[in-house]
Amino acid sequence: MNDQKLRVGVVGLGFAGRTALEAFSELPDVEVVALAGLEKDTLAELGEKHRVPHLYEKWEDLLQTDGLDAVSIGTPTQLHAPITLAALERGLHVLCEKPLARTVDEGARMVEASKKSGKVLKVIFNHRERGDVAALKHQIDEGQLGRVYYAKAHWMRRNGIPGMGGWFTNRELSGGGPLIDLGVHILDLALHLLQEPKVTTVSASTFAELGPRGRGSASSAIRPTVDTLGSKFEVEDLATAYLRLEGGEALQLETSWATYRAPGDNFGIELFGTEGGAKIEVQNYTTTDTLRIFTDVAGVPAEVKPATGAGLGHRAVVKEFVGIVRSGDWAGHDGSEALLRTQVIDACYASAKAGREVVLND
Repeated sequence: MNDQKLRVGVVGLGFAGRTALEAFSELPDVEVVALAGLEKDTLAELGEKHRVPHLYEKWEDLLQTDGLDAVSIGTPTQLHAPITLAALERGLHVLCEKPLARTVDEGARMVEASKKSGKVLKVIFNHRERGDVAALKHQIDEGQLGRVYYAKAHWMRRNGIPGMGGWFTNRELSGGGPLIDLGVHILDLALHLLQEPKVTTVSASTFAELGPRGRGSASSAIRPTVDTLGSKFEVEDLATAYLRLEGGEALQLETSWATYRAPGDNFGIELFGTEGGAKIEVQNYTTTDTLRIFTDVAGVPAEVKPATGAGLGHRAVVKEFVGIVRSGDWAGHDGSEALLRTQVIDACYASAKAGREVVLND
């Protein structure tokens, strides 16, 4: 592997697929040899732009490409499991968009297949590669905040339902609404920053107040809620969850695609520690002036505003994936961390449905 380029196939022509395609194409030790997607014109355009020799409409055909080493999956969530399982069975490494899967059962089969095959399964959580998140992680690891005992994470949109009436709002295809779409990102950020604490219980509520009435789309105020899929708005448009952690700490999650609030697409996290606090607030994906550190200086409350870079996002994840594969040290890179996120999201949906707290088992 060290003497030849890593040969990669990319599945999906939407934002996730295009972003991965661009990131792989920038690496000198990688060759994108296959691309798959249903949109014929886009497939031809991207294939020509990135000089991809093999173009397919079906992902099943892409997996048959001779000499393929790895596959990158940027498809709707319902395809994550079948493509991953088929790729691992063929002995291919897998880079998969978040979330890992729609359910714990699907995700567990994916992780087990990775362990059985001995191949890498990595899930893309690109927001932990932001510059402000990396800077805050360093502060926490250095003990500047002491023990963080409470955290709040949010991702809230005013009008941000993606693809009204499409696969995002079809429960069978997506697995859920903003909780599984955006909430999994902020859950990952929180657990990553808090050094992977075990979640013991969750108590969640979900709401569907605007989407079913055709409100909250990113492109217009009111749109039909049925399209060629024949599916109505079947998921939540706002969710909130309270998580208890093993050491007695707590984490509050709040996420929405659409709700009456200030305009924008905003996410962030706030941490409360024994020696200091911190807050990241990102408005409309900005990367500057987003991090605050709260502390005392000579007994006087002080606020520090570190200067941070943008970070590399998807490109950092893709580069890390390639590095892991080329290293030959694949042990432990089996998607287990992403499965923990799926378990928490599953428990949140179960809690909301039952109207009570849910205990997470080992």
